Amino acid sequence: MTTDAVRSPADGLAHHPLVGRPGKVIALHLNYPSRIAQRGRAPARPSYFLKPVTSLAADGGSVERPPGAELLAFEGEIALVIGATARRVSREDAWSHVSAVTAANDLGVYDLRAADKGSNLRSKGGDGFTPLGPELLPAAEIDPAGLRVRTWVNGEQVQDDTSGTVVFPFAELVSDLSQLITLEPGDVVLTGTPAGSSVVGPGDVVEVEVDEPASGRSTGRLRTTVVEGAEPLPEFSAQPAVDDHQRAEAWGSREAAGLEPLFELTEEMRAKLEKVAVATLSAQLRKRGYDQLSIDGVRTNKPGSKLIGRARTLRFVPAREDLFRSHGGGYNAQKRTFDSLGPGDVLVVEARGERGSGTVGDILALRAQVRGATGIVTDGGVRDHTAVAELEIPTFSNGPHPAVLGRKHVPWDNDITVACGGATVQPGDVIVGDDDGVLVIPPALLGDVLDAAIEQEAEEEWIAARVAEGAAVDGLYPLTGEWRRRYDAERAQEGTR
Repeated sequence: MTTDAVRSPADGLAHHPLVGRPGKVIALHLNYPSRIAQRGRAPARPSYFLKPVTSLAADGGSVERPPGAELLAFEGEIALVIGATARRVSREDAWSHVSAVTAANDLGVYDLRAADKGSNLRSKGGDGFTPLGPELLPAAEIDPAGLRVRTWVNGEQVQDDTSGTVVFPFAELVSDLSQLITLEPGDVVLTGTPAGSSVVGPGDVVEVEVDEPASGRSTGRLRTTVVEGAEPLPEFSAQPAVDDHQRAEAWGSREAAGLEPLFELTEEMRAKLEKVAVATLSAQLRKRGYDQLSIDGVRTNKPGSKLIGRARTLRFVPAREDLFRSHGGGYNAQKRTFDSLGPGDVLVVEARGERGSGTVGDILALRAQVRGATGIVTDGGVRDHTAVAELEIPTFSNGPHPAVLGRKHVPWDNDITVACGGATVQPGDVIVGDDDGVLVIPPALLGDVLDAAIEQEAEEEWIAARVAEGAAVDGLYPLTGEWRRRYDAERAQEGTR
C-alpha cells in the first residue's frame, strides 16, 4: 500500500493511512544488544513508555526540530500493529494478536528529556515524531525472528540489525504488555532500536526499512525530512537544555559528539600505582595543596595487598524505624549497588564512622568479588569479618561488628558524592589503599601526582641505600647540596645507558 499525506495532528483528526487512529502507541526502551552495549546498562525485564497518537506520521513527511534544540535523534525500529484484542495472552499465543509489522522512526529531542523526568512525553511525543510505513508486512506470513531493520541518513547506511538478536522477543513483548494493559486493534508497539542511532538536523533525510531477507518481503523505505521549527516554545514552557551526558547519549558516544573521552584508569596507570606507596602519593598530593584526601580510620583485612580502582559510592543514613521499613527491605539500595559493580570498581560506603553494626558481610563481599570489583572501603563495621578476610577482594573498614545493618543504618542511595572517613568521594575518583590507609585521588591530578611519586620513591630508595652505608641524614634527607648534585649526576648517567 502506498501512503497518502495525513492531516496535521494538531487538528485532532489525524488518521494514519496504515493504522488509522490507534488507541495508543507503546515504545520499548532497550532491546538490541548492540544498543544495550552503547548505553552501558542491561535491562533485566522490558520497560516501556507511551507516545501520543498525534506523534504518528506517514512516509514522505517532515519532522520539526524545535527552535533552540540541538539534539533531534532518529531511531529506526520494527513496529508491530495489533490486529486482535489482547488481554493476558500467553507468549505462545501472543503473535496471533499481531496483524502486521512495518518500519518506524522513533524520533526524540534529547534537549527536552530533563523536563520530562523520565516520561518521554515531550521529548518523544511531538507531532510527527513517529513516522510509520510505507507498507505493512502481514504478521502471519513472516518469521518475527527473521526480520531486519536498516536506517540511512542522507543515503548513508547507519543502522543494520536483525530481530533474531533482540533480548525480548516480539511475542513476549505483546504478552507482557497484555498482562496489565489491554491491547486493541490498531495499537502500535515499537520494539527498540539497534546501535547507530544518532543526531540529525534540518535538511537531513532519514530512511528506515524493515524486510525479511529469507522471503524478500520489504516495507520499502520510510522517508522523513528534518526541518527547522518556526515557533519557539513560550517562556512558561520548560526550555530545551542539554549537557555533555545528553550529547553523548544522543550521538551514541562522547567521541561522536565531539567530546573529550572520559578519564580511564589504564593498565599502565595501574602498574605504576602498584609500585608506589600510599604514603608517597599522600606527600605529593599535599605538595599540591590537597590535604583532605585520606579516608581516615579504616584498616585493611588483607595486610600486604594493594587496593586500586575507580570509586562507586553507597550512602547509609542513620537508622529510623519507618525509613528502614520503606527502604531497608527487599531489593534495597545496598543490594542494587553490589549487583551493579563492575571490573575495576571500588565500592566506597558512607557509614558516618559508625562502628556499631556491619555495613557489609560475606555474601555481599563475595558478590562484589564475583562482579570483578577490586575492593570495598567503608568507615563502618564489617560482619563475618573472618570470612570476608578470606576472600580475594580486600576490604578496608572500621573493624568487625556482629550486628546487622538495620541496627544503625538505612541504605539510602548510590553513585552520588559521599563522605567516608572524613574525605569527600565522588563516583569515578581513583581509590588507592595499602597497609598505611586509603587515599582518594581526583582523576585530573593522577598523571602528575603519579609521575612525581615515582620520582620521589626513586630518590628515597637511593637515600635509604646511602643511610645503609652509614651516611648521616643531614643534607641527605631531603636531598640538598652535594648529595643532590651526586644523585642528579647518577640519574643522568643511568639515563644515557
